[in-house]
Amino acid sequence: MSAPASQSQLSAEVDEHLDSAAATKGAAASVDVKVLNDLLMGTWGDVRREAREFVKDPALHRRDGLSLEEQRERALAQLHLLVEHGAVHRAFPISVGGLEDNGGNITAFEELVSADPSLQIKGGVQWGLFGSAIVQLGTQRHHHVLPPLMKLELPGAFAMTEIGHGSDVASLATTATYDEGTQEFVINTPFRAAWKQYLGNAGRDGRAAVVFAQLITKGVSHGVHALYVPIRDDNGFLPGIEGEDDGWKGGLNGIDNGTLAFHEVRVPRENLLNKYGDVAEDGTYTSPIDSPGRRFFTMLGTLVQGRVSLDGAATAASALGLAIAIRYGNERRQFTAGGEDEQVLMDYQRHQRRLIPRLATTYAQTFAHDELLVAFDSVFSGKGDTDEDRQNLETLAAALKPLSTWHALDTLQEAREACGGAGFMAENRLVGLRADLDVYVTFEGDNNVLLQLVAKRLLTDFSDKFKDADIGALASFVVGQAADAAIHGTGLRTVAQTIKDFGSTARSVKELRETNVQRELLTDRVETMVSDLAGRLRGAEKMSPQEAAELFNSQQDELIEAARAHGELLQWEAFTRAYEGIEDEGTRQVIEWLHDVFGLGLIEKHLAWYLIHGRLSPQRAQAITAYIDRLLARLRPHVQDLVDAFGYEQDHLRAPISSGIEAERQEEARAYYRELAASGNAPLEEKVLKAKKKKKR
Repeated sequence: MSAPASQSQLSAEVDEHLDSAAATKGAAASVDVKVLNDLLMGTWGDVRREAREFVKDPALHRRDGLSLEEQRERALAQLHLLVEHGAVHRAFPISVGGLEDNGGNITAFEELVSADPSLQIKGGVQWGLFGSAIVQLGTQRHHHVLPPLMKLELPGAFAMTEIGHGSDVASLATTATYDEGTQEFVINTPFRAAWKQYLGNAGRDGRAAVVFAQLITKGVSHGVHALYVPIRDDNGFLPGIEGEDDGWKGGLNGIDNGTLAFHEVRVPRENLLNKYGDVAEDGTYTSPIDSPGRRFFTMLGTLVQGRVSLDGAATAASALGLAIAIRYGNERRQFTAGGEDEQVLMDYQRHQRRLIPRLATTYAQTFAHDELLVAFDSVFSGKGDTDEDRQNLETLAAALKPLSTWHALDTLQEAREACGGAGFMAENRLVGLRADLDVYVTFEGDNNVLLQLVAKRLLTDFSDKFKDADIGALASFVVGQAADAAIHGTGLRTVAQTIKDFGSTARSVKELRETNVQRELLTDRVETMVSDLAGRLRGAEKMSPQEAAELFNSQQDELIEAARAHGELLQWEAFTRAYEGIEDEGTRQVIEWLHDVFGLGLIEKHLAWYLIHGRLSPQRAQAITAYIDRLLARLRPHVQDLVDAFGYEQDHLRAPISSGIEAERQEEARAYYRELAASGNAPLEEKVLKAKKKKKR
């Protein structure tokens, strides 16, 4: 066995390999910002550019220092600007003036996050939740409310969440009981824990709500269904409606969140949104879906667009934060690092380690999100709307939304710290963006709950595929949830091929750089975690419900980690497909390095797992970190181009530290010292020079 390589040896061998690989391709690394911007704009690039241009309007921008009421008034006025601009019609039926362009609709609304996250979310409540629920859960008889809804003449709320049942929608306690005598539903909130909570537009502006309740006819509960319920008129709450204002929140204070309760509130039978379940005049219940469980999940699945849009908005917020921080890092100078001039922050290795891997992840999320948008549009346009298509879409959204929203908080915080005290100033937007995005990790599905849903789907697929298989078949299992159905055509290599030590460190570096080796390492982790979990949970179906629940709970952390690893694999696959399609060789070289930072960064993050499970030797593990460090140095000259390729202008960033002001200040300081030096009798300059000489000694 050869002796472990030193860090300097690793660095030299990595550099040699990178130089050799670049020479073989015959292209100097460079970034064609336009080419890369076209790729990052995604499938609905024209729509995204149009939305970017629109959100430059200062009337749409967040304004600090306003009272709660002023923030709410501003957000409502901004929604009216969207209506005037024609920005809200894309997803609605052509019959009511819409375009039935679901992918383009989400694309445009995501861009509102750069203007004001309160605007994005309040618009999402009005048209993406309230409006979409009527379109997706209702039928033609409900379409008369769509024109006033689209024009904001009918502001609405989406009343699903209850204080006592946040994520457990199936157990909601609000009831809608059919009265055959009057042909009305009687909606009732039986106790305080059944109050509808955290509802956008409920605190002040909402005139109606889509209310989710247990549907009861002839004494039988048919599970959770949705009804259209008026809640206010010009004089306030309607009879039987009670509500409270949530007041100040940690962010998104332009949205009037509140609570609602219903006390024997009667609505006509026709107010039931009846696409998946209907009640006849005599109280007879019918549904096109026989299974109550499948009916419930089908209804919830029609509302997946909230998770899709949050995934995109969180990714955009990460890009905004990095664009601000990296621009500042390329201008702000600190310490001389042995030279006469102070050094810009981005030249320091630690600064590169803080920001470039997060930039790589944001690229991966951007490409994964575009694939999610394509899948979403396919299902909602009807082009690919089978049960399997919908389940795959729901699983994909549930896997990606947690990763992107967690990443946004992490990235905005790191960007804030990387900008020092300037990052803490409200005018530079990083603290405000982070505060507004904080709740993204727990609404439209708590992230940990969503990942459990993903894990259950992985286990179900595993069980279906191998219920009659022997251990040999299990060993070759490959998780098949990537957007292109199969992660790679030939399956994994044998375990021996995957984990063997390739000998010299240089050979290790070469192998680690190969796309298929990264794919194997990432895929192997997912499949091993899923198969291990399946083994531990095997037999649960024969236990009592309580025993099975206890067993499942004992594996909850592992379930969530397996789902998270699966989501990371999906992002890596999307990044791989994107960069392999780049034709400009110089740009492709740079993006390949960025792709390697992301892929090897995932492996580095989980090195303990790979070492414990024998997938990597200590020597190869050491090579991964060395390789990433050298890649960061290679990417350093291109990092500004990489954030410029996102396409955000100063009208989008609106942070003084990203406007070039820091470069002007630094040049002013250097000119001052040059003038002192030229004068020949400047005490301050002498002190500076003495300090530099002392530091060198």
